[in-house]
Amino acid sequence: MKKIDLKEVTLRQETPADYRETETLVRNAFWNQFQPGAIEHYLIHVMRDADRFISKLDIIAKYQGKTVGQIAYMENYIQGDDGIKYPVIGIGPICVATEYEGNGIGEKLINYTRDLAIQMGYSAILLQGDPDFYSRKGFVPSKQYSIRTVDNKYAAAQQIVVLSKTALKGVTGRYIEDSIYFFEMDAVDKFDKTFPHKEKISGVRLQNKINQIVGMVEDYNG
Repeated sequence: MKKIDLKEVTLRQETPADYRETETLVRNAFWNQFQPGAIEHYLIHVMRDADRFISKLDIIAKYQGKTVGQIAYMENYIQGDDGIKYPVIGIGPICVATEYEGNGIGEKLINYTRDLAIQMGYSAILLQGDPDFYSRKGFVPSKQYSIRTVDNKYAAAQQIVVLSKTALKGVTGRYIEDSIYFFEMDAVDKFDKTFPHKEKISGVRLQNKINQIVGMVEDYNG
């Protein structure tokens, strides 16, 4: 890890001129972390053209002219048990360049965009990720709000931070992510071939941990 002064890291909205550098950052940061290879660089590539992509929350972190972090959001919703759809937003992907991890860049990105989201009137942010990590960023299991997965289960990986004390008061239901998150691996592989070759490795420590977290689900008996 390279120790840097966080004050020297600036945040700004991503522009088309940044796209390839951002995608390369995302690819390198996620490579072999959650699965052999990565899918997240393809995801950010296709998200930008999606109807529910939030361009104002598409933020990159710059340090000495280099992109060292990024965060992106989609508009999703909670399908309420009362039959009403409640708009919320979801993070993903978010990453920091491996050599700059541990400097607080990820937290800076989350805090900055959370403040923007509040100003924009959004009620809550959800994500799928490591509870050990995101609990330190203000997120709690969505089970605390009786919000389940799309297949109506409580998942340890699904977490939430509520931005308004009143917007989701009394709301329970299932969190529904945009269809952009569901794609064919053939499309990922085709896109990945436009980057320099990297070896895919199975069975690394974090992959095993993520597989355990994904398996941590509870049935909903409501």
